[in-house]
Amino acid sequence: MTWASIDLNADLGEGFGRWTLTDDDALLSVVTSANVACGFHAGDAVTMRRVCERAAARGVRIGAQVSYRDLAGFGRRSMDVPADELAAEIAYQIGALEVFARAAGSRVSYVKPHGALYNRVVRDEEQARAVVEGVLLGGGDERLPVLGLPGSRLHEAAGKAGLPVVTEAFGDRAYTADGSLLPRGREGAVVTDPAEVVERSLSMARFGVVTSHCGRSVAVRARSLCLHGDTPGAVGLARRVRAQLEAAGVRVEAFV
Repeated sequence: MTWASIDLNADLGEGFGRWTLTDDDALLSVVTSANVACGFHAGDAVTMRRVCERAAARGVRIGAQVSYRDLAGFGRRSMDVPADELAAEIAYQIGALEVFARAAGSRVSYVKPHGALYNRVVRDEEQARAVVEGVLLGGGDERLPVLGLPGSRLHEAAGKAGLPVVTEAFGDRAYTADGSLLPRGREGAVVTDPAEVVERSLSMARFGVVTSHCGRSVAVRARSLCLHGDTPGAVGLARRVRAQLEAAGVRVEAFV
C-alpha cells in the first residue's frame, strides 16, 4: 500500500540535564510529528517542557516516546519487566508528557515505544498487551494512536483494544527479510549514506517496498517515516528527505 501523503517523525528531547543529543529546534522545522522522550530512556522535565512548547508553536504533533526505565542504557537494553509494572510505567510517562503538552496549548497525540521496548513488542504478546494497557490508562478518554511496525504484536493488541494503529518505516535502519529491523548490534543496522537513506525513504513512501539487508525486496506499509535524531547529520538528512518526497509529489503531513 502507498500513500498520497506521509508523516515524518523524529525522536526528540533525548537529553538529560546539561547533556544533549538531538538538535530539537532544527528538526522541528522539518518533521510533522515529534516523539518526545519521557524521562525513562532520556529526557527530563525541563527538556520535555521546552520541546512541547516549540513543537506546539510550529504545529508539530506531540507523541509520547515511552520506554523501559533505562537511562544508563538509553532504553536499548531488553528488560523483563512484569506486565502490571510496565503498564503503570507507560501510563506514568504519557501522563508526565501530557502536563507539558497541555501547558503549551497542545496534547499528546499518539504513543510510540522506544528502543528495546519497540523491538520487544513486535513479537512479545505479553509485553505488547502491557504497553496497550498503559496507553489506555495514560490516555484516559482519548483513544491514542499507537505508532509501530506493521504486523507487530503491539498493533494486534492495540487493534483489539480499539486503539488506532499507525504503521511506521525507517529510512535510516536496515530491514531483515521478514520486515523487522536488523538488530543494532549487527553490521549495517544503521544506514548512514545520505543518498541511500533518501532512496529508501522514497521507495517506501511511494511504492511500499524496501531492499532488505540480504538483498530481497520487502513490503513496508508505512503511514509515518522515522528519521532518528541521533543519526550523524540528522538535520541535513531530514531536510533532504523531505525535499525529495515533496519533489516526488508526496505530501508531507501529520497522521493526526
